[in-house]
Amino acid sequence: MSAAVEFAVWAPVPERVRLQVEGSVHEMRREEGGWWRAEVEAGPEADYGFLLGDDDTPRPDPRSRRQPEGVHGLSRCHDPASHEWGDHAWTGRPLAGGVVYEMHVGTFTPEGTLDAAIGKLDHLVDLGVDFVELLPVNGFDGTHNWGYDGVLWYAVQENYGGPAAYQRFVDACHQRGLGVLQDVVYNHLGPSGNYLPLFMPIFSEGGANTWGSSVNLSGPDSDEVRRYILDNALMWLRDMHVDGLRLDAVHALVDERATHVLEEMAQEVDRLSVALGRPLTLIAESDLNDPRMVTPRVANGTGIHAQWSDDFHHALHSVLTGEGQGYYGDFAAAGLSGLAKTLTGAYFHDGTWSSFRRRHHGRPVDTALLPGWKFLGYLQDHDQIGNRAVGDRVSASLSPGLLAVGATLVLTSPFTPMLFMGEEWGASTPWQFFTSHTDPEIGRATAEGRKGEFAEHGWDADEVPDPQDPETFTRSKLDWSEVEREPHARLLATTRALLALRRQHPDLVDPDLSRVEVAWDDEDRWLVVHRGALRVVANLSGDAREVDLDRAATGVLLATGDEPGLAGTTVTMPAESAAVLTTAGRQPREHRSERQRARSGPGRGGRPEGTA
Repeated sequence: MSAAVEFAVWAPVPERVRLQVEGSVHEMRREEGGWWRAEVEAGPEADYGFLLGDDDTPRPDPRSRRQPEGVHGLSRCHDPASHEWGDHAWTGRPLAGGVVYEMHVGTFTPEGTLDAAIGKLDHLVDLGVDFVELLPVNGFDGTHNWGYDGVLWYAVQENYGGPAAYQRFVDACHQRGLGVLQDVVYNHLGPSGNYLPLFMPIFSEGGANTWGSSVNLSGPDSDEVRRYILDNALMWLRDMHVDGLRLDAVHALVDERATHVLEEMAQEVDRLSVALGRPLTLIAESDLNDPRMVTPRVANGTGIHAQWSDDFHHALHSVLTGEGQGYYGDFAAAGLSGLAKTLTGAYFHDGTWSSFRRRHHGRPVDTALLPGWKFLGYLQDHDQIGNRAVGDRVSASLSPGLLAVGATLVLTSPFTPMLFMGEEWGASTPWQFFTSHTDPEIGRATAEGRKGEFAEHGWDADEVPDPQDPETFTRSKLDWSEVEREPHARLLATTRALLALRRQHPDLVDPDLSRVEVAWDDEDRWLVVHRGALRVVANLSGDAREVDLDRAATGVLLATGDEPGLAGTTVTMPAESAAVLTTAGRQPREHRSERQRARSGPGRGGRPEGTA
């Protein structure tokens, strides 16, 4: 049934804009500020597009909610209010104390759709996570992609089910007690299907980052570009009932204004949170190692609520795998002391020399002011797997024992833990870089660039998967039959048990970084993390180790391998295992054994040397 509908678009670039709706064309009137409007009769699911200048090819709406024929086709009207929500009892939940599960819709299930993902949500509930974080779902060219080549930020990829399926997914999560975080990309646009420059000055003049031209955040006519971004952020939280956003690579957002776009976004999101009556969270992916990013605005920070912590990942990855190439170099050289430093101060590079960057990097976190939950800690994520030459997970190189040790250190850390889909059972499937660009030249350039990049680092180009090969995408899908087979079933049981412990023992969710102490021994390869009255003991060695504690162990809450032997303040740990122990009352620090004191060195048994 048709009704009068007002169509509007911000398009200061063309001198003329016409509206095409269901085959008919209408002139639009230009208003102040570069906006164009027209009121016409249209159905609730009418297909439409804009004709710019003298071009008779209709272009999709920059704020399109649905693209049934892909990013090159017409937009389709979609009213988000048409969904009948069933999550009325959902009041949201804060990020603090929660656990995040990162998911790529296209490879999470064989079908690769949002509706199919709903069928696996009970697995996540049984696992014990609190949030599902979706990789970008906005409109991209082709049928499969990581999501970071998106060009229509307001639309949900049709292959995933479109916006209606997205609302069903969020609704289903909330009805199961799961929050939803959405990964969004505001620092660049994909190489194919981006028609925004025909409408608006979306890019800054002369600015560029790793992925292409920089978005115009502070140049001429940037007010509406910023509004385009801010309105998109609010759309996910308001119209789609999302509980938070993960902001991709915010260090690539070049903004020379006195009020950075991230600060403006944090302010508007906080206002919306009050209006909706539920917590809303912004999580930055930031390479800056600047604690001001997650410092509240009242303390002169940016006001972003949390950030990913790559330093913790790099430190943990290097000690578990022994890898020391590229950006792992400094972490591998530091050994367990580097991991201890991140566990107590979040950043490894906190003003120190970074050999990878060839400069000093970062500044210290004031652990008296910033809690650990503001930093997401993980052993794996989509970048750290997919950006390896063959997309191999750590399960391809680590033993089942060390996989369990890694899970223990992540899930008992003072941070907000994050798991990448399938990590909970040590999935053997890779997660490779895949694309489906419809433009042959872009597809060829992507494939050749990928192979050339890794060939420069010593990889055989023939070993690097072709991102345009459909098999690269198919190989990256999870194999759900693994959850019932060993050694996967045992790791899954361990992950569930660790998540249950977090809910049962407040010490394991205590975010006070100033209370975390770490003891370690690089020679014998063991580590002890003090979590209140609990001790998390990890033996990374291939041999059993005797580890001296600062107080007597009284019981074992969890062991990833054979039961450790307890004898007063000494615990005998089986090879490649971890345990969470209860302890007796605190003993004076001078009662530590001579063996532990001899191997402690500066900062051992407490905070690592060089931390605040």
